[in-house]
Amino acid sequence: MSSTGNEVRIACVHNHPHAFTTDQTHLFHPYSVMGVTGSGKTTFINCASESDLPVGRGLESCTVDVQMSKPFYLDQRMVTLIDTPGFDDTNRKERDILTHISAYLANTYEQGVKLTGIIYMHRISDTRMTGTSRRNFRLFRELCGEDAFQNILIVTNMGRDDDLEACSDKERQLATDDKYYKPMLDGGARMVRHDGTPASAKSIVGQLIGKAEVTLVGQREIVDEHKEFSGTAAGKELTRVLKEQAEEYDTELRELRAGLEDSTRDKDERQRRVGQDDLEKKREEIESIKSRIEKMEQTFRTEKARL
Repeated sequence: MSSTGNEVRIACVHNHPHAFTTDQTHLFHPYSVMGVTGSGKTTFINCASESDLPVGRGLESCTVDVQMSKPFYLDQRMVTLIDTPGFDDTNRKERDILTHISAYLANTYEQGVKLTGIIYMHRISDTRMTGTSRRNFRLFRELCGEDAFQNILIVTNMGRDDDLEACSDKERQLATDDKYYKPMLDGGARMVRHDGTPASAKSIVGQLIGKAEVTLVGQREIVDEHKEFSGTAAGKELTRVLKEQAEEYDTELRELRAGLEDSTRDKDERQRRVGQDDLEKKREEIESIKSRIEKMEQTFRTEKARL
C-alpha cells in the first residue's frame, strides 16, 4: 500500500455511512474526528467538507454510529472525515461507545484503510475540564497510542470572540498541565484553535495533509496481535474506569445504608422510603457496571460483526 493514501472506493455516505468497498479505487486520505458530546465534531466536519451530517442540539448527542463526510479535495488530495459518537454520549454507556469506535477502526484496518490523522475536539467555552472529560481523554489516548501522537491535532472550539484572552489562558493551562494535554503535546501532537469558519476548518485539516499513515495501537492490538478487546490498552483503561465507578458507588451505598438505619430509628417513614429507593437505584447501578465489565468482549464482537 502507498504511504501517501489508501486505494479504496469511498462508499456513498448516504447509503453506507460507515462502509468501505474495494471496487473502483480512488486515492483518499481519511481523518477521524473525536471528542466529547457537544464539542462540535459534526459541525466542524460539515464546515470543512460541506456535508450535511445531522447535528445534535446543546449537549444532546445526535451521532449514534460512525459516519463519513462526503469526499472533498484539499491541496489536490481527496479527503474524507470520519465522525464518531462522543465518548460521553447522552444515550449510551462509555463501554458501548468505545467498543463501537474500536470495532469500526479494527474493521477498516482489516480492509487496508489507515488513518492519516486524528482530530480531537475540545470545547474551550467550558469553565474547566471535568473529571469526566479527563477520563474520556485518557480512553482516547489509550486507543491511539504514543506512536500516533504526531498525527493528532487537539482543536479548541467554541471560544467567544469577545473573550479571546480567557480562551488563550485556558489553552495555555491545557497545554502545560500534565493532567490535561501536555503529555500528548510533548509526544508530538499539536493544539490549534478553530474559529468556526469553513476556511479555519479546512486549514486545520490541511495541517495533517502529508502526514504518513498511522496505525492506532488499538487497531494493532486487535488485528495484528489478536488480543481480545478487554486486553487492549483502551479496554484495560475502560475496565479500570468502570471499577473505579463501582467503588465510588459502593461507598455511596454504605452511606445510604447508614442513613436508612438512622431514619428507621427516628421512625421517619417518609425519609425511610426515599432512602430505600435511593438504595435500590445505587444497587442497580453497581450491578450494571459489573455486567458491563463482564460483557465487554461480547459487546465488542457484536459491534464488529454489525459494522
